[in-house]
Amino acid sequence: MRMYDLIEKKKRGGALSREEIHQMISGFVSGEIPDYQMAAMLMAICFQGMNPEETAYLTEEMADSGDRADLSAIPGVKADKHSTGGVGDKTTLIAGPIAASCGVRVAKMSGRGLGHTGGTLDKLESIPGFQTSVSRERFFEIVRQTGIAVIGQTGNMVPADKKLYALRDVTATVDSIPLIASSIMSKKLAAGSDCIVLDVKTGSGAFMKTLEDSLALAREMVDIGTRAGRRCCALITDMDVPLGHAIGNALEVKEAVEVLQGRGPEDLTQVSLQLAACMLFLAGKGSREACLAQAEKALEDGSGLRTLAAMTEAQGGDAGCIREPERLGQAPYCREVRALKSGWIVHMDAEACGIASMILGAGRARKEDTVDPLAGMILKRKYGEYVQAGDVLAKLHSSDPSRFPEAEAKTAAAFVIGTEQPPQRKLIYALVSDAGIDRF
Repeated sequence: MRMYDLIEKKKRGGALSREEIHQMISGFVSGEIPDYQMAAMLMAICFQGMNPEETAYLTEEMADSGDRADLSAIPGVKADKHSTGGVGDKTTLIAGPIAASCGVRVAKMSGRGLGHTGGTLDKLESIPGFQTSVSRERFFEIVRQTGIAVIGQTGNMVPADKKLYALRDVTATVDSIPLIASSIMSKKLAAGSDCIVLDVKTGSGAFMKTLEDSLALAREMVDIGTRAGRRCCALITDMDVPLGHAIGNALEVKEAVEVLQGRGPEDLTQVSLQLAACMLFLAGKGSREACLAQAEKALEDGSGLRTLAAMTEAQGGDAGCIREPERLGQAPYCREVRALKSGWIVHMDAEACGIASMILGAGRARKEDTVDPLAGMILKRKYGEYVQAGDVLAKLHSSDPSRFPEAEAKTAAAFVIGTEQPPQRKLIYALVSDAGIDRF
């Protein structure tokens, strides 16, 4: 069937077959199908959607468009964890080592930050010497040795997603749940783990701004994973407020270490423990309650921290920076942002905080931008707290003082101060699994 006919079919609300989707994806990757026809198909999908079978077919075909990782050389159950992107989200550095210290193998491929959300690879590379690019054999060896390794995507994995995302980015077709779900899950399936835990963020700092959209995306991704024979679940977690207090690469590594030392922020600690417990549960380590207890024990006895240090050393990093995080250093310039009036912090724009950190040098506006590992901010006050005029709301860090005026204005605007105490927010809204939705 011609691509023209497939576009016409989807435009009229028809469902594409597995063979039709195969022809479409293979033809697009090979260059046989031009960008303008695929752009038309993407817009048709945005308007007409895809049924669960179509989305699963699309995901599998994208995953099959390049190399798939074979993790069979690593003994035991392999678990992966993915976040849809947030501000101050360093949970991989906490949940991964905790799960690994409890006997689950974590062979993880992560990405870099772009825009207002941070990337796990950028955080890890703020540790002197840390290598995120290693050979396949060394990757497996590190996982067998320490229980966990986190590296960048290797080889020719999911080339269909690279081409499709570049096209979606310039054709206003990013915000389609089937396209988002297939993009994320194609990479997760190609990465080869047995279990996949998804952290779907919701709120002002997330890609999905509403709980309803976040639940819809989570259901779609869990369905894809289940159809592909993977054990899969998703936590819906809050991103209306940045997670923890640190935003920025070295700053976030320090805070992750603080959590693993048992002295980190409560919100970051609880979300990380729940994610680790989900990884353990899917790996068959017991009931959800028993798995949460195991995760808490790994935090209390320091085994999670020791695992992060072991992974750091195995990947060439200075493990002394995990044992003594102050060795990561600090940006040469700092600036405080103060409250202009007294009152309750009734809203925080998490996305604005992320953008301010990017302006300071902690992130990228374009893929080719360089990152300052020491840049970012420490939030001194957060949603729900009462502040007096003149109190410090945030402390900005940068190696370039010329970046402060714009970042300071952006940060100040992110805090909304009112006269009445706001209601308490939830950290976790729901757990989505193949059994349905369990609301917290």
